[in-house]
Amino acid sequence: MDLDPDAAYRALAARDARFDGQLYVGVTSTGIYCRPVCRVRTPQQRHCRFFGSAAQAEAAAFRPCLKCRPEIAPGPGLAWSVMDASRTLARQAAQALDAQAGSGDVPSLAALAERLGVSDRHLRRIFATEHGVTPLQYLQTRRLLLAKQLLTDSALPVAQVALASGFRSLRRFNACFVQRYRMSPSRLRGAAARSAGSGAVAPETVALTLSYRTPYDQAALLRFVAQRAIPGIEQVEGATIRRSLRAGSVAAAAGWIEASFLPEQARVQLRFAAALAPASARLVALARRWLDLDAAPQTIDAALVALPGAPGIRLPGSLDAFELAVRAVLGQQVTVAAARTLASRLVARFGTPLATPWDDITRAFPAPERLADAQPEHIAELGIVRTRAQALVALAQAWPTIAALIERPGEPQALVDALTTLPGIGAWTAHYIAMRAAGWPDAFPPGDVAVLKALRRRDAALTPRTALAQAEAWRPWRAYAVLRLWNSLSPAP
Repeated sequence: MDLDPDAAYRALAARDARFDGQLYVGVTSTGIYCRPVCRVRTPQQRHCRFFGSAAQAEAAAFRPCLKCRPEIAPGPGLAWSVMDASRTLARQAAQALDAQAGSGDVPSLAALAERLGVSDRHLRRIFATEHGVTPLQYLQTRRLLLAKQLLTDSALPVAQVALASGFRSLRRFNACFVQRYRMSPSRLRGAAARSAGSGAVAPETVALTLSYRTPYDQAALLRFVAQRAIPGIEQVEGATIRRSLRAGSVAAAAGWIEASFLPEQARVQLRFAAALAPASARLVALARRWLDLDAAPQTIDAALVALPGAPGIRLPGSLDAFELAVRAVLGQQVTVAAARTLASRLVARFGTPLATPWDDITRAFPAPERLADAQPEHIAELGIVRTRAQALVALAQAWPTIAALIERPGEPQALVDALTTLPGIGAWTAHYIAMRAAGWPDAFPPGDVAVLKALRRRDAALTPRTALAQAEAWRPWRAYAVLRLWNSLSPAP
């Protein structure tokens, strides 16, 4: 954060949630660092040191607070902008390292730099400037915080926690944990169990907690997901979303996940199958994008103040980019309900059975390999237009290339360009996939009929060209503007 110590202390004293995940305070009298929303007694300013990330605080020898739990704080968020290219690249590199935290491999900075289009020397320099630590120091902090979260929230054995957090050796994990946090993993597990009382989860389930910034228009996001939920794959019940995950989408094994909103705490409780535990780091990163937990709502709402809708709009993402892309193709030129029906038939024909804790979640979405080998006429038998069936097969066959572009931070236009080269996929579908699968906040599906209809409620003479010009004022949050306009056409709940 670009705040002087006096301003940072005022934010701390106010416990301002807008700075959560962007500001951390280390207290020299205790050796502990906290989030600005921590409810412990506010320390005296002379004992405070302020940091822009948890990694900076840990590099300065502070250990994380056990009460406010820095590991569950929302991320700093990232606008897709070239106004400050070095800062944007450094944050994109951090996001890539977050996703790698659970891997036991030491990441290749040269490969990461190549993905970002810079030299590894330049990447090291801008990373240190933005985050105050080296990439490997940052990665070590993310791994330790993930381990702390798994030890606190889950019943996984310590050895499994070590592996899921990216440590190849239990001995190395114990030594690193004690050195950094001045307590053993088993001691932290014991303290967490005493604090939780009888609320521990079953061993076959992993439970984690994630935080977000308020306001959060939870009702709009749940309604959006519920309207598009495929029977047997996804279900919304109250403030909870449950769904299956096919093998290969997040982890090598198939599994299930449940996300429950706790609005009074500004948190989301995640539960997922223990089979997905080895991919905990990747799953957490995807879940944050799925529910858009790292958004900065005040900034976004300020840019969209003239548009209808409640504050705290979120951009629903996807845990399975291939599933989202297939659903986008099926949704071309049909209603949401019709697209859902077609997707349900596709799952019934090509999906696989899956055991979950719920009777309504029974199947996993088809894998790209299954659809890549399918004959278009067999897909068309489900009531899907033949040209659309051919588009699905082409998408599945090209998926390794498309998936790599989705995972490449900061290059949404390259993804759009690659998608539009496939037969049956136009600019609208490509932007929709980039918006939800890659989390591109500035995606703006061209020629969207619903957007134009919503805008014409305010100006009946509006043309598509003037609508596009008007949307320039919403950058880089045009995807959020699209959601607000779509939601304005839905009946009031």
